[in-house]
Amino acid sequence: MKCPVCGEDCVQDAHEIVELLAEIFRPCPGCMGRNLNKNNPPPDRAVLPQCDCGKRYIDDVYVHLYSVMVEEGVLAPTDPLKKVGYPLVHPGFAMREPPFLPKNSLVLLSKEVTEACAQRLVEEVPEIRGVVKSYDYIPGLTDVDLDGIPETYELLAGCDVRANVFYTQNKPIVLYKQQSVMHIEFPRGYDPKIVSVGVQVRHYEPKIFVDAACGSGTLSLTAGLYGIPHVICNDAWYAAAFWTAYNLRVNREYLAFDGVECFYDIEELKECPIEKEPKKIAETVGGSQYFEVYQGDFRLLHKVLPREVDLAVLDLFEKKDPKQMNREMEKWKEHVSGEVFIP
Repeated sequence: MKCPVCGEDCVQDAHEIVELLAEIFRPCPGCMGRNLNKNNPPPDRAVLPQCDCGKRYIDDVYVHLYSVMVEEGVLAPTDPLKKVGYPLVHPGFAMREPPFLPKNSLVLLSKEVTEACAQRLVEEVPEIRGVVKSYDYIPGLTDVDLDGIPETYELLAGCDVRANVFYTQNKPIVLYKQQSVMHIEFPRGYDPKIVSVGVQVRHYEPKIFVDAACGSGTLSLTAGLYGIPHVICNDAWYAAAFWTAYNLRVNREYLAFDGVECFYDIEELKECPIEKEPKKIAETVGGSQYFEVYQGDFRLLHKVLPREVDLAVLDLFEKKDPKQMNREMEKWKEHVSGEVFIP
């Protein structure tokens, strides 16, 4: 599949990603690696080659990154190894051991990196997929009041589209996102939100399910795996709505529809990054399940919802503020029928 960010064939269908998981980061008998103290500078800056199998231990990849960053003046030779940045492997899934990385399997988030350095890292370090300049905030939508335009990180080189694999009580789902414009979410092997959706869906057996703040589609797709006939996904942030629609396409073989029709591409949605009035950006076609994806304020979503909604989930950033969450729940219930829960 063509990547909407870089235009290359770096996106795969869900089953192709799932089939990789057992071996993608596993060392071959010839693989070797150094376990280094990340709080210290590396003992040397020697760049070790990849194994014949094409993989290299993550600590050795970090020494390579460190070496280039010192040469570029981004890091000092006395800086600790961890100052290189935060590693996001592709695909991301719950792992028991540190990975041996193949080519194009790492997106690096770094507060220190410059554009010139980032270009070198992509060109010279084969494991690097993309380099992102990160800052001291969470990228994407975090304010339920939708005040202003959310802050994002900056893609400096390569491609920062990567996938996470989440295990549900049915099948695994594969969720792509562009990492510079959405918050970090990494699978832990056990996800309470996914479990919560399963419990609620099995209990209420809804015909119409609404994911009012869907992010990249984790809970929407989880619900869809239970065969719900009509699933409605919504998020005010353009990137969240877009990647939810895209992830429906990635996981279509696990769901009961034939295809996904998108009414906007990512560049068109970026022109109005926050929408309040809900607009439909995608829907599925064919099959026995119907998914709709909207971009808009969840508090206005009732304007486009069916009269009878059976079950809705509100997965908002404000869960640490119970009073705020209760207010939003009560507002929702004023306009929308059925049950609503916070995962």
